[in-house]
Amino acid sequence: QVQLAESGGGSAQTGGSLRLSCAVSAYAGGNYCMGWVRQRPGFAREGVAAINPNNAITTYTGSVKGRATISLDNAKNTLYLQMNSLKPEDTAMYHCATYTRRGWSCEYFDHLWQYWGQGTQVNVSS
Repeated sequence: QVQLAESGGGSAQTGGSLRLSCAVSAYAGGNYCMGWVRQRPGFAREGVAAINPNNAITTYTGSVKGRATISLDNAKNTLYLQMNSLKPEDTAMYHCATYTRRGWSCEYFDHLWQYWGQGTQVNVSS
């Protein structure tokens, strides 16, 4: 079973940046997607970003598009999420996640994710 371990969260001020990392071991299989989901206080869990490891095509939810970059270092088996221009509404527990891809693309929608890690907390102050 896939194992995911996040790191890199912390505190930042509005407008700041953070880079989240996720160490990935025991991949779920050849056809899989990887990404990030977050749980904000008082909100349902939401998918943030996804990447297809086969072609590096990425997708983002609208609230982070243009401010976030997801990337995968296959040599290091590490997934990243670079977050810039942080806003207080980015405060959340961020989880690395994966699911078995059934179509051609990888999407960020929350209901797709099958496995996720324990998470790393991001706090953005105004």
